[in-house]
Amino acid sequence: MEPSQAATERTFVPPCPDVFSARCLSRRALDLIADKWSVLVLGALLERTHRHSELRRRIEGISQKMLTQTLRNLEHSGLVNREIYPEVPPRVEYSLTPLGETLRGPIGALCVWAQDHISDVLPQPSPISAHTLNERHQSVAARESAS
Repeated sequence: MEPSQAATERTFVPPCPDVFSARCLSRRALDLIADKWSVLVLGALLERTHRHSELRRRIEGISQKMLTQTLRNLEHSGLVNREIYPEVPPRVEYSLTPLGETLRGPIGALCVWAQDHISDVLPQPSPISAHTLNERHQSVAARESAS
């Protein structure tokens, strides 16, 4: 059975009242979409359909292996569609499935939040104490007098 078929032939899973519980099946959905690379891959695919190489360029820092693994997981879960075109050389494109499109609101909101609050969450430079400045001054003075 192909991954896209598996995604459409799912069995009913009752909702779990507590996603904080390790036994809660809903937690698997959160685990899938909440990791670092999945959010970025889904965000890029929310923009448009991409080829593997385009995703690598779009998502700085992701390795080819990690991108392939992430795309496979998202495809297997029914969030991403992998389209293979019978061309030479072969062309493969990735896009969101209708289920993946349902993440447009939540992921879009996370991106907006990150942009709005970047200065709030970045670590602020710590103030340098007079003691630290004095130690640095003494260290520089000692090096200069030794020369």
